[in-house]
Amino acid sequence: MNDRIARAALTRLFEPGDRVGRALVGRLGAYAALRLATGAQTVHAIPEATVEELSEALRRWAPRVPEVDPEKDLATIERLGGGFLIPGDERWPEGLDDLPDAPYGLWYRGSIDNGIPAPSKCVALTGSRDSTSYGASVTGDMAYGLAQRGICVISGLAYGIDAHAHRAALAGSQGEGPATLAVLAGGLDRDYPSGNADLAAALRGNGLTLSELPPGSAPTRHRFLQRNRIIAALAGVTCVVEARWRSGALNTAHHAETIARHVAAVPGSVHSANSAGCHRLLKEGAAVLVSDAAELAELLAD
Repeated sequence: MNDRIARAALTRLFEPGDRVGRALVGRLGAYAALRLATGAQTVHAIPEATVEELSEALRRWAPRVPEVDPEKDLATIERLGGGFLIPGDERWPEGLDDLPDAPYGLWYRGSIDNGIPAPSKCVALTGSRDSTSYGASVTGDMAYGLAQRGICVISGLAYGIDAHAHRAALAGSQGEGPATLAVLAGGLDRDYPSGNADLAAALRGNGLTLSELPPGSAPTRHRFLQRNRIIAALAGVTCVVEARWRSGALNTAHHAETIARHVAAVPGSVHSANSAGCHRLLKEGAAVLVSDAAELAELLAD
């Protein structure tokens, strides 16, 4: 079994944030970690996890073992017009290597021929699902302006700010390279939310939908939060356009800050709860204030 098939299997067996699973792969490699996790190899302690922790992890993984069928998953993604990237592949996005918990692999659908641009050519635009007309307008102007400059817009296909970012980037596309990429929190056989399925299809015209989870995986709250680190790693700048005090978009900004990426935020009305998260980032000094695409492009080039 080669490394690609082992890694495809691990995306189904381990949750993205599974510390013990990650320790096994780091210590033993994907193939040996898979054998141990599926019971094909005797359990032995490693420096990063005790026998007790490993035993608990094995109990956690056991219900998933019968579902592990990497060849089937690889055939499914190929039928959907996609594939599976692993570290070392020519198309593997090097920005992901900056993560302390990089994905075991990356499932994709769409136009891989255009590749995934380097972080120096990408800006992540994120924010509230319940965006205001102000947030929608600012996002649209920024995404369109970035696409016009040949900068790829990264977001998460959600309603609100994400969807406005993807649409405006497609409208501003110069036709060279992907105008926009979407990172999903579930399997790529189902565009989530379903109301943005047409947007996802349009996006795949010259871009990609991406996920670290295999086909058939349902999006969960935990998987959304884990997904955010991939958005942050793919982009040189993460910009929060509009976000409430406890918005998930702030989680993306935190991931970006952790791996030394630029973080930006758009100011809003002091009366708007939808901008409270942005103001929080700015007050804490975690983000640079930006107001248009030109300022984001300047930050990206910094």
